[in-house]
Amino acid sequence: MSDSFPRTLVGGVSLPRMLIGTNWLLGYSHRTPSSDRLIEEQNKNREAIADIIEAFLTYDINAIMAPASQNEVVIEGIKIAEDRTGKGVIIIDTPILNVDDTPEARREAEAVIKNSGKMGSAFCMPHHFSVEQLVNKNKQIIDRLPDYLSMIRGSGMIPGLSAHMPELIVYSDEQGYDVETYIQIYNCMGFLMQVEIEYINNVIWFAKKPVMTIKPMAAGRVTPFVGLTFSYATLRECDMVAVGCFSADEVHEDVEIAMAAIERRKPGLKGRQSPGKSAIMKE
Repeated sequence: MSDSFPRTLVGGVSLPRMLIGTNWLLGYSHRTPSSDRLIEEQNKNREAIADIIEAFLTYDINAIMAPASQNEVVIEGIKIAEDRTGKGVIIIDTPILNVDDTPEARREAEAVIKNSGKMGSAFCMPHHFSVEQLVNKNKQIIDRLPDYLSMIRGSGMIPGLSAHMPELIVYSDEQGYDVETYIQIYNCMGFLMQVEIEYINNVIWFAKKPVMTIKPMAAGRVTPFVGLTFSYATLRECDMVAVGCFSADEVHEDVEIAMAAIERRKPGLKGRQSPGKSAIMKE
């Protein structure tokens, strides 16, 4: 396996086709409160975050997706990993914005966006929670979106859209909004996806810009072999998969599984430590 993960080009920036996800760093398990606490206790500190980022950097997977500008611990972890390895990390920030249609809310949103730029984000992709409040299905537009995209460009970042609603991708392409990439939930279970898997696959394949897919393992509901193999087998070569890991060991496993899927080969992993394996389950 090559030490460097395959890459794509997004808005003129080279990105790895695997992105560093952060739900398993910040405590968003999508499972149970106890799972959230377990993640926070182990990983929501700068040293643990740095360890996991450093493992990704082994493969030149050097782009992280996170609400980074609103989570200082992520920024601290990134800086430690950069200092340890001498490699830079590309930040894809997903901030929550106040999108109320008032002068005060606009100023608040602009301040958040400017802060994202100041802390070094290369991409700013307003969180789906914010953007989806602006969707007008009747007119097939995203109301006032160009205002926020202009703020992002003005702060020196590349704009994109975080889209749990697939309509965001369709409407943005139809209206020609100034975005260079999209975030879209995509996994083999249809977990948290708002319509059928086949339809989302269609949306991604016809998107005019590269798509960053998230939740490939349905928040732990399928194994990495199943989830990552499905994603890389059914996406375009320009698309990416954000992968969250609980430990550095998981990083190495997931990268091997993803590379095997891309290279159409069997992943070189040891078997699980199940007691009393039958003959067919042995290595």
